[in-house]
Amino acid sequence: MRIAMLAPISWRTPPRHYGPWEQVTSLLTEALVARGVDVTLFATKDSRTAAKLDGVCPAPYSEDPTIDAKVWEMLHVAHVFEHANEFDLIHNQADFVPLAFSRLVGTPVVTTIHGFSSERILPAFKAYDNRVHYVAISAADRRSDLRYAATIHHGIRLEDFPFDPHGSEDLLFFGRIHPDKGAAEAITAAHRSGRRLVMAGIVQDQNYYNKQVAPSLDDRSVVYLGAVGGAARATTLGSARALLHLINFDEPFGLSVVEALACGTPVIAFNRGSMPELIDDGVTGFLVDSVDAAVAAIGRVGEIDRAGCRAAASARFTVDRMADRYLDLYRSILG
Repeated sequence: MRIAMLAPISWRTPPRHYGPWEQVTSLLTEALVARGVDVTLFATKDSRTAAKLDGVCPAPYSEDPTIDAKVWEMLHVAHVFEHANEFDLIHNQADFVPLAFSRLVGTPVVTTIHGFSSERILPAFKAYDNRVHYVAISAADRRSDLRYAATIHHGIRLEDFPFDPHGSEDLLFFGRIHPDKGAAEAITAAHRSGRRLVMAGIVQDQNYYNKQVAPSLDDRSVVYLGAVGGAARATTLGSARALLHLINFDEPFGLSVVEALACGTPVIAFNRGSMPELIDDGVTGFLVDSVDAAVAAIGRVGEIDRAGCRAAASARFTVDRMADRYLDLYRSILG
C-alpha cells in the first residue's frame, strides 16, 4: 500500500509548538510507517518524518513572511496530484483546496475534515462528496448534508504525555488566545475561584489579547507562558489542577483536552461541540454551561480521579487506535 499523505503548510510537520492539523498528520504518518506502510509525506521542506519526505514549499507560511500562503498552497497541492499515479491512495489533511484536483486523477482520495472554518467553504465539500471519502473527527462535526466514510477521533502518543498523579493547585488555560477559545472566561472563572491561572498558547487575536488578557497578567494570579511546545507542553498540561476549556464555538475536537486527560488533569469545558465525546461528565471532568457553573466545578475537581483521566485517554484516544481505524478505511476503499 503506497500512501501520499498531504499535510498543510501553515506550520512545519510536526509543528514546533502550535499546529494541530500538522500534529495529527505527523502522528498518523509515523504510526503508519511503524506498521510497515509505504508513506510519502508531502509537507514543508523543513518537516521531519520517518516516511519519505517530498514537497516544494521551503518553509511554513505562518513562520516565514516571505512565503505567500495562496501561491505556495497551490504549488504544494498541485505537486501531490501531479504524482498521483505513483500512489494507491492520497490522504488529504489540508482542507478543501485539494478537493478541486480530485476528479483530475484516478487515485482515491481520503480527506480528513478538521472542522469548517466558515459556512462559505461548504459548497466545495458538497461538490466533491461523491468523489472524495470524507472523515469526520467527531460525531459533533458531521454535517447532515455531506456523505462520510467514517468518524475517527484523533489520537495521541501516550508516552509523550506522562501521568502526573498530583498536579498542582493552579488552573490552566491552554490554547489560542482568541475569543473562540474562552481565554477571558477562564480568567474570570479562575479569579472567582481564588486560584492562580497559568495560560499558554499563541496570540491569534492581538486586539482580544490586549483588551481581555493582558490587563489581568500580573505574574501572580494570572501568568502567561506564551506558546509552549515539546516536553514543556506535557509538563504544563500535567502540572495543573484542572484545564479550563470554556470554548465559545462548537469545537470539532480538542487535542489539548485529551492531552490533559492523558497527563491525569481533569477538564472543565463548556458543553458544546465535541466536548461530550471527549469528557465523561463527573468522571474525567465537568461539562458546564456558564462561568458560574465552571466556578462551581472548580470547587469539585477533588472528586475526579486523575488515574481515571489517564485510563480514559489510554482507552479511547491513542495514536494506535487512530492509525488502525485509518488503515481499516484505506483497505475498505482499496478493496
